[in-house]
Amino acid sequence: MSIGLNSPLSGNVKSRRGGSNTRRKVIFGVAAVSVIPFLLSTYAASVTIGTGALEFGQGSQQAIACDENVFIALGEEWHASPSPTDGSDGFFRIRTATISNLNIESCSGRKLRLRMIDGTSAELVLGTTPEAKVLQVIIPKIAPTSNITEPTELGLTYLTGYGQPITGTMAANVNLNVSGVSMYDGTPLSTTSADVTFYLDSTSTIVNINGQVVRRATVETVNNAS
Repeated sequence: MSIGLNSPLSGNVKSRRGGSNTRRKVIFGVAAVSVIPFLLSTYAASVTIGTGALEFGQGSQQAIACDENVFIALGEEWHASPSPTDGSDGFFRIRTATISNLNIESCSGRKLRLRMIDGTSAELVLGTTPEAKVLQVIIPKIAPTSNITEPTELGLTYLTGYGQPITGTMAANVNLNVSGVSMYDGTPLSTTSADVTFYLDSTSTIVNINGQVVRRATVETVNNAS
């Protein structure tokens, strides 16, 4: 939360004899502070990764060789998982991972890879097999003039943690958008500020990562032909 909020909690409460009006202000301040996380977690369009904690509606900057900075935004949706004791049980699953502000002109022809890390520094499974720890696409050598929504055009594939391709069924999908607005911050998209959005599993039947276990997301590029 930003510094400088004019909260009654920002200063010392000098006395408990400040009258009912003062106490009401303090109580209201506590209530306001308490409700903010609920509102953010309920209505935020995306979550992104901070240092060891989930942050709503903000960005985690990642530097890659072909671009000075990009941003990762993780989109969530509720995944129902009823239990015998509580039919309302569930969690917010990671539905999308968007790499924003990507200059696809300077990154042309490179392989773009995404990983997610949990609190024990273990790579999370992103695909249909336990070995699928990486999602990869290939940025077109010629910058597209329109959005690409066909994953085969981008060479979408799973990789092992060591970068070996995995063949088999894909649950994921991907879009490369150069027009419209960014999923990260709503700014106009272009070939120098594009969005690459991975959809982990649109059916929500195979890949369901609890957003609370994600502690870091990494982006890397590989500049080779093989």
